[in-house]
Amino acid sequence: MNPNQTRRPIWQDEEGRLQVIDQRKLPHRCCTVDVRTVADMIQAIQTMVVRGAPLIGVCGAYGMVLAAEEACAGKEPKRDLETLAWALREARPTAVNLTWAVDCIMDRLRRTSDPRQWKAAALREARLIEEAEVVRCRDIGCFGLEPIRTLHASHPERPVQVLTHCNAGWLACIEYGTATAPIYAAHEAGIPVHVWVDETRPLNQGARLTAWELAQKGVPHTVIVDNAGGHLMQRGMVDVVIVGADRVSRNGDAANKIGTYLKALAAFDNGIPFYVAIPSSTIDWNLSDGVNGIPIEMRHPDEVRYVEGLDGERRTRILLPPEASPALNPAFDVTPARLITGLITERGICQASESGIRKRFPEWSS
Repeated sequence: MNPNQTRRPIWQDEEGRLQVIDQRKLPHRCCTVDVRTVADMIQAIQTMVVRGAPLIGVCGAYGMVLAAEEACAGKEPKRDLETLAWALREARPTAVNLTWAVDCIMDRLRRTSDPRQWKAAALREARLIEEAEVVRCRDIGCFGLEPIRTLHASHPERPVQVLTHCNAGWLACIEYGTATAPIYAAHEAGIPVHVWVDETRPLNQGARLTAWELAQKGVPHTVIVDNAGGHLMQRGMVDVVIVGADRVSRNGDAANKIGTYLKALAAFDNGIPFYVAIPSSTIDWNLSDGVNGIPIEMRHPDEVRYVEGLDGERRTRILLPPEASPALNPAFDVTPARLITGLITERGICQASESGIRKRFPEWSS
């Protein structure tokens, strides 16, 4: 597959088959995976063929298209549909977009009495969810451009230095990205930017995916080890931190890839603005306390113990610690709202608090 043929990490081919970019193989190979069944989609989500909260939500929506087709072919369509929907929701626990998208499709299908119409109804809804995420990310870029523009105005002689963690670009978000959307908007507006790209251990989504994306766009960037961020902030080499999130509670606490909390602490200590860029689909309106309430996915310890890379032309997997040493692998941490300068949403930048969020999204006020 030529990555320039599509700007999206999920699509249907000419014959209507669902395909996704296998993000595990980037940046050295860009190839696709066919997703033919609900089980295929669950495996793609769990094994991180696809990842990133908005993309996982869209994959959940298209997974419900497959679920509608599979359930309709069974003897008890309604029961089977509920079972498949539950399995999709459970594929990854932290990103709220997955549950949100599956529930959107389920609500639609419950209002469609004839199971033979489920697939078409689910497909229409999934496409709406996909396009809505694209619009949200585009608008996040427009609003997130303004802090970068202000920073450039205060130091016009040099690029704005942005630090980001993990990958919250188009690979994770269909198009534009969340954390990268303001960076792309600034680059396209002619504002010079330079991005410090955290490698983001243990799966190195920054070094592998964010760096690959930025290189495709021609955005200047430098890959750094995760623990270098605080040092760069102390030396005045970071102007702003922008990250994405997999779930934000209604009080403004934000769960993102493990290590984000430490970046927020370092930014707070050095007086550097720390923004979390999210679409509203990432807000968990049912959760009032993210630090204590957001479930943290624990992944396999071998992701910590082994590292993969390219050795010449050959992909290689290498054991790092002593073979008998155990490892712990929490996939996310939660940054308290008090450390967040603002949430960049599709409706503008708001305070990371319940009152701040509700000002932007009053329709969710009780």
